[in-house]
Parts: sequence; structure tokens; C-alpha cells
Amino acid sequence: MKLFVTVIGLIMVFEGLPYFAFPEKMKLFLTQLLEMPSESLRKLGFFLMIIGLFLCYIAQRTSIFQ
Repeated sequence: MKLFVTVIGLIMVFEGLPYFAFPEKMKLFLTQLLEMPSESLRKLGFFLMIIGLFLCYIAQRTSIFQ
């Protein structure tokens, strides 16, 4: 449970960092995001999930990150 809460905390830090550092750029990015077709967003989300799963797999299977 400790690891889970730590991971959630780090996700929140990384998600909040662009809004804190570049608020005006994030507003522009979000307006562009609203104009993108839903299918493109779905493909991007799927691609990012696959990369995330792959990184988790590599981190668990190799001794590089120990």
C-alpha cells in the first residue's frame, strides 16, 4: 500500500508540474486538445498505455533499475 500511495503522489506531481510551470502554454494546449478528433485522442491514449505497460514490464524484469 505504501508503494501504491507513493506512485499516486508522484503521478500527481508530474501531472501538476506543467500547469504550475507553464500555465499559459497549458491553456493553449488544452484548447488544441479540444479541437482534436476523439479517435486521435483514443489512439494516443492507447499508445501511451502500451508504452507505460512496457516500461513497467522492463522495470520488473531487468536488473537495470535495481
